[in-house]
Amino acid sequence: MKRPTTPLTAPRLLVTVAISAVVAVGCGLVALAYGSSGFGGFEVIRGVLTGSLDAAQEAIVMQARLPRVVFAAIVGAALATSGAVFQTVLRNPLADPYILGISGGAALGGTIFMTLGSVAVATVTMGVPAAAFVGALGALALIFAVERWTPASRASNYVLLLTGVVFNAFASAIIMFLKSVVSAQKAQELLFYLMGSLAVEGTDAATIVACAAVVLACVVGLIWFARDLNALSLGDDDAAALGVPVTQVRRWTVGISSVAVAVAVAFSGLIGFVGLVVPHGIRLVVGPDHRVLLPTCALGGAGFLIVADLVARSAFGVFSSTLPVGVVTAAIGAPLFVFFLWRSMN
Repeated sequence: MKRPTTPLTAPRLLVTVAISAVVAVGCGLVALAYGSSGFGGFEVIRGVLTGSLDAAQEAIVMQARLPRVVFAAIVGAALATSGAVFQTVLRNPLADPYILGISGGAALGGTIFMTLGSVAVATVTMGVPAAAFVGALGALALIFAVERWTPASRASNYVLLLTGVVFNAFASAIIMFLKSVVSAQKAQELLFYLMGSLAVEGTDAATIVACAAVVLACVVGLIWFARDLNALSLGDDDAAALGVPVTQVRRWTVGISSVAVAVAVAFSGLIGFVGLVVPHGIRLVVGPDHRVLLPTCALGGAGFLIVADLVARSAFGVFSSTLPVGVVTAAIGAPLFVFFLWRSMN
């Protein structure tokens, strides 16, 4: 992480956030107008302006596309903002909730609850996010333990990455075991949960609003610590010398990020690399100052995942099939991860 070099002024912050918001809203409008159904953007715009949408078209736009676009924005904002914070707190440019195993831990917690918990709708609605949060905290505890036991060196970053890989493998093994001992119907439910999907059929509006409120509160809470995160990017000793309570800031920011990741994973499954790709891309444009980086990452993550989901649900429309959005993000993120890893090693 580099020291912020460009002074942040209120006009610069407002202009940057406004441009990011316009881009994110533009992505949402494009995703709202296009899809695998038989009508596209021109028909939607004309129908909205003239009020001539028929019942079927209105149902597709308002009950299928709009909730999905909103949910994609929520999940994208949560994963991208959390990724930026993890990269700073762990001082590791390759940190990402998915790669570090935090998403895997959340998925394991959610899977265990779905397998062993109650089937009551209200309980699942509240219990899966809570179990996912516990799983995410468990993975984080492992990461911090490994960080503490690993001698400080250039190789420590790779130890953390390998720890995440190993934990993901362990979580996958437990999940596969659970899938093998449950009924076929439950196994199918777990499969769709783990594939990473933004389909919101069957999810009521109150749940989506609650997810949005939690993620928004997490993003605002992380922005509250932006100055402290700027100091942490210089190193723990320098941050402490500047009067930053390093341990407390680290615990609060990691805890808030874990809540955001847990909510995202609980309702969307495993969607990888958003927390890696978006922060690096945004940082190249706006710089490393977290006061502007974090809100821009939230909006950039929202726009990125909206577009990725549009590609996922449109690319195979001719085959009447929808690609899991996690496949699209992995296709983009995996090559970039190799590039960042290669650059870090050199």
